[in-house]
Amino acid sequence: MSDTPAQANADLEAAADELLARAEADTLLEPELDPRDTEIIALKEEVAAGRDRLLRFAAESENTKKRLEREKAEATLYAASNFARDLLSVADTLARALATVSPDDRIAMDDKTQRFLEGIELTERELLSVFQRHNIRKLQPVGEKFDPNFHQAMFEVPTAEKPPGTVMQEVQSGYAVGDRCLRPALVGVAKAAS
Repeated sequence: MSDTPAQANADLEAAADELLARAEADTLLEPELDPRDTEIIALKEEVAAGRDRLLRFAAESENTKKRLEREKAEATLYAASNFARDLLSVADTLARALATVSPDDRIAMDDKTQRFLEGIELTERELLSVFQRHNIRKLQPVGEKFDPNFHQAMFEVPTAEKPPGTVMQEVQSGYAVGDRCLRPALVGVAKAAS
C-alpha cells in the first residue's frame, strides 16, 4: 500500500484509466468469429443467391408462357387470313350479282328466278356468317374518318356537308380480321369545297 492517501488515489485513478482504455479497445475490436458462424453466413448468402435465381427463372418462365399463349392466340386468329382473302372475291361477286337486280325487276320475275335469287342471297349470308365466326368482319367506312390502315382513297368528293377526311362513298367493301386489315375498303373521301 502507498504511504499517503493522495498517492493511493492516484494509483487507483491510473488503474481505473487502464481498465477503461482496455474496455474501449475491446469494444473497438471485432470479436473473433467462430468458424461455424462464418459457414452459416456463407450458407445464408448462397441461399439468398439461389432464391434470387429461382425467382428470376420463375418470372422468365411465366413471361415465356404468356408470350407463347399470345402467339398461339394470334396464330389461331390469323391462320385463315390468306384463305379468307381469297374468298373475298366470292363475296364481292355475290354482292355484285344481287346488286344488278332492282326491286322492280324482282317483282316482275317468275317464281323460279325469284327462288334462284333467294338462293344467291342465302349463299351470301352464309358466307358472311362464316366470316363472322372466324372473326372476319366487313368494314363500314361511310361516315368515318379516313384511316389509311383500313381505307384506300380512290377519289375526293368536294363537299361542305362533311369535314375533310371523312369517307363519303364506298366503292369496294373492306374486311378486317381481328384488329388487322384483311383488305382495305376502296373509298371516296370528302375534301373542302372550293
